[in-house]
Amino acid sequence: MRDKHQIDWVAFGSSIAVILLVCIPLAMFPDSGGKVLLDIYQWIAGELGYLYLAFGVFVLIFLLWLAGSRYGRVRLGRADDEQEFSTLSWAAMLFCAGVGAGLLAWAPIEWGYYLDAPPFGAEPRSTEAMEWASTYGIFHWGFTAWAFYCLPTLAIAYPYYVKRTRSLRFSHSCHYLLGGREDTRAGRLLDLLFMIGLLGGAGSSLGFSTPLIAGLFGRLTGLEADFGMEFAIILLSVVLFATSVWLGLRRGIKRLSEFNMLLALLVLAYVLIIGPTGFLLDTSVNSVGLMMQNFLRMNSWTGAFSDASFVQDWTIFYWAWWIAYGPFVGLFVTRISRGRSIREVVLGMLGYGSLGCALFYMIIGNYGLHLELAGAAPVAATLSQQGAPAATSMILSELPLGVLVIAAYAVVALVFSVTTYDSASYILASSATRLLPIGQNPVRWHRVFWAFMLAVLPLTLLFIGGLKVVQTATLVVSLPLLGVGALMAWSLLAQLRADHS
Repeated sequence: MRDKHQIDWVAFGSSIAVILLVCIPLAMFPDSGGKVLLDIYQWIAGELGYLYLAFGVFVLIFLLWLAGSRYGRVRLGRADDEQEFSTLSWAAMLFCAGVGAGLLAWAPIEWGYYLDAPPFGAEPRSTEAMEWASTYGIFHWGFTAWAFYCLPTLAIAYPYYVKRTRSLRFSHSCHYLLGGREDTRAGRLLDLLFMIGLLGGAGSSLGFSTPLIAGLFGRLTGLEADFGMEFAIILLSVVLFATSVWLGLRRGIKRLSEFNMLLALLVLAYVLIIGPTGFLLDTSVNSVGLMMQNFLRMNSWTGAFSDASFVQDWTIFYWAWWIAYGPFVGLFVTRISRGRSIREVVLGMLGYGSLGCALFYMIIGNYGLHLELAGAAPVAATLSQQGAPAATSMILSELPLGVLVIAAYAVVALVFSVTTYDSASYILASSATRLLPIGQNPVRWHRVFWAFMLAVLPLTLLFIGGLKVVQTATLVVSLPLLGVGALMAWSLLAQLRADHS
């Protein structure tokens, strides 16, 4: 029993060393560090951006083929393994782990960036620009994005539940190619790349959401939403997370996720009913139709014949974010997916995840767009001059009982932030544990420790400041995972063919 949760000190120490090596220089030299990060972003996005787009098309096609093939019936577990969670609880947990509070930070205001700098050479603020502004957020948080989550889920879940590997680690996604020897240098390198990617992805997500939560609380209390308040928000998230850890997976993450989904749906329903219902429904139907008509083009557009940086600034950034975050979500969804078939996981993740994200953009996002177009509130100007948190607060305050809506939105964002810490620290602790039998959890102190370590990177990025700095961190840590993703798909397919020929 003493060895059941034995710490993998190599993975543990390597990950901490990487965090310190990145954060200490950035904190000591914020100006020069920020400039270096921006230069790195421009080079990767400009020279290697096509790799991200091609990988997105490949992953989506591969998963849809897999779900429709005979392998789609393969069960993740033994014949007598029952599903641990109901479909509703499973969908709520995977959604909360997958989107975090980043969705609440972007959904209300993302259209504001596209309205004045639209894709495909459209004229700013033209009818075409308005249509794309209402559509592109749904695309960025849609099927391709969730495919980046689904591939590592299947690649990890199959060896974990079917081949009965002894721990829940990212290196098991290449179980077949490694010959079951995940403790070799190659396996350890994969685990280290994963932990770095997770720290960067989760750190970026919290770097986007923390200013939003601080801005909402500042609007409610009249206090200034400065770095001190952002620090307090992160500390509060970690404290709430520690409570969730002590309660365990079923009473902690499960209940938090279900509560948050209910509260989020109530907020969306309120905006839909009280707001301009006809406009919201019209724009939503129009946006879905426009995306369906141009789905392949949106997935493959590189802007090769345009001077606009839309693809580099947005689509490539988003794909990098999902790729960096994907192994983490894959490990977490693996933990809650025992007994489900491959087809259920693919269709569930692509379907529930995309639908949940689309609802936020269709309702909250389009409501903000309506305020701008109707001249009811200068949302775009506020976004440009004061930032996203101020613009989001303005949008919500225009609703009847705006103070209560802001409070509810702040609570939803805070709980999403807590579930991000909860899920990410759970997976980091699992990855740094040598043996983790099916159904077992990492020790509590180990998970709480990683929650505090997760707070270091977003605090550093917030200290440096700027949207591009946070985006760059995501892009850099995701680059090695492009090659790992191809290996995952190859390993999974080879294992399925070997076992089910």
